Amino acid sequence: VFGAGADGDADRNMILGSQFFVSPSDSLAMIVANADVIPQFKKAGGLKGCARSMPTSGALDLVAQKKGLPYFEVPTGWKFFGNLMDSGTHYFPDKKSYTPFVCGEESFGTGSDHVREKDGMWAVLAWLQILAAKTLAKGRLVTVEEVAIEHWKEYGRNYYARYDYEGVDKPKSEEMMKAMADKSGALVGQQVQGMEIQTNDVFEYLDPVDGSVSKNQGIRFVFTDGSRIVFRLSGTGVAGATVRLYLEKYMPADGDIGLHAFDVVKPLAAIAMELSGLPAATGRDTPTVIT
Repeated sequence: VFGAGADGDADRNMILGSQFFVSPSDSLAMIVANADVIPQFKKAGGLKGCARSMPTSGALDLVAQKKGLPYFEVPTGWKFFGNLMDSGTHYFPDKKSYTPFVCGEESFGTGSDHVREKDGMWAVLAWLQILAAKTLAKGRLVTVEEVAIEHWKEYGRNYYARYDYEGVDKPKSEEMMKAMADKSGALVGQQVQGMEIQTNDVFEYLDPVDGSVSKNQGIRFVFTDGSRIVFRLSGTGVAGATVRLYLEKYMPADGDIGLHAFDVVKPLAAIAMELSGLPAATGRDTPTVIT
């Protein structure tokens, strides 16, 4: 069973199996891991680069490292992927070329260098090609779930969830974000609920193509076991702002890769509340939406 969903203009995509959901972060990593069976890339001599938005899980990084591919962690926004696609072209002829190229975001956007925008239908076709190639190789029907489990057994699994707190007070939320930003680097080595902080910072990006710098792109807490907590604030409408909290827990290939993602990252949510003071700042004990 293969299922696929899209939004109204089909730039976003969702990949499903039978009672099985592939997170956008995992979908991106799995497409890159299996890029050699996709004719678009095979005919061009293989992938030359890949990228993800900062809040997207590090599943892509693990694949790129093993395959020796250049990979990038960029701010949220497709324009940053576009620059990487243009590297080495007539726009930036002195820069290295990273195309053929695959990129994506945790918000269900996946794409390649055939267009400068996310392309949901392309992602669905990429998955169909992967399933067809694996089915042909094994002589039996291969499912989405099998592709995912095979991937996790090789690379490990990045359990992941996003909590959205919608319609919160913007000034108070900005104060909360500033308080965390002011502690940038000061929490390294501290233990929080049994987990040691390896890095805490405000993400900024130096574009390797045009040299521009993008600052204040989110608050990051990275732990010694590879887990991550990320905060971003968005929205300026009359209904208030939205605090987005991203939770990621890495499980190695020999660990338990068959758990429910929301259960695995729940302890990280408790740590995030302690680090941010979010309930006091927003008056919310629970998120509006979990994805």
